[in-house]
Parts: sequence; C-alpha cells; structure tokens
Amino acid sequence: MMMMCKEATRLMSLRQDRPLSFQERLSLRLHLAMCGACRECDRQFTLLHEAGRRFGPEESDEPPA
Repeated sequence: MMMMCKEATRLMSLRQDRPLSFQERLSLRLHLAMCGACRECDRQFTLLHEAGRRFGPEESDEPPA
C-alpha cells in the first residue's frame, strides 16, 4: 500500500530531528519518487531546518529573550 502525503510529511519532519528506521526511510523514498509535491515539501523542510541551525539562538550574538 502506498504511503499517503500526510504520513510522508510527518516522516519528513521527524527526519529533521531523529534518524528514521529502515522501513520509514524506504517508504518515504518510494513516496518521494512518485510525488512531486512531497519532493518540494521535503526540499522546503530541509531549507528551513538548515536556516534554523544557521540563524538559531545558539549562534546569535544577542542573549535569548
């Protein structure tokens, strides 16, 4: 059974915080191979995650509010 986009986006989000299991990675990879909208969503998740790491409070010169 093919994964639905809702589950795919959940896994994309989880992948930013923890390693996915083999089954999760495989299912997500298969879904992304067939779904252009989710590929774009995945690209955006990655971009936002990288921006958060680069410009997050840990690297800011200002003290946290």
